[in-house]
Parts: sequence; C-alpha cells; structure tokens
Amino acid sequence: MGSLRTFVSAVGLAGLGGLGYVMWSLIVPGEDRRKELLKNLPESSPLMMEERRKQNAVVMQVLKEAAETNENLARGSWPSRK
Repeated sequence: MGSLRTFVSAVGLAGLGGLGYVMWSLIVPGEDRRKELLKNLPESSPLMMEERRKQNAVVMQVLKEAAETNENLARGSWPSRK
C-alpha cells in the first residue's frame, strides 16, 4: 500500500511538472515574435541610442561630481548651485 501511494505521488508530481512546462511553452513568445519585439525596442533606433548615450554620460558626470564632494547632496536644494 505504501509503494502504491509513493507511485501515485510521483506520477502526480510529474504530471504537475508537465502541466507547468506546457503552460510555460504556451506563454513564452515564439522566435518570430521575439525578433519582432527586439526590432521594435526604442534602443534599436540609432537616434534613440545616441540620446541614451548622452543621457548616461550626464548621469555619470553627476555621479562623479557627487562622489568627489563631501557635502550631503540629499539634504541640500536640488539642483545644487555652486
């Protein structure tokens, strides 16, 4: 009786795993859909990429300046004026 219970539990667990796999494969987009999504990302445009690079450079400059100062920028007025 105990081995039957173990067998039924194992089959049930395997069935749940299989059901999860089937549901996952239905939800995940196919290769064509994935390529279409990647093509439509804003980063795929060279103009948007250049704007993003400039914005990242400004953010990095602000972080560098903040790291070099001893004042607490979180408590001061924003933007800080020197």
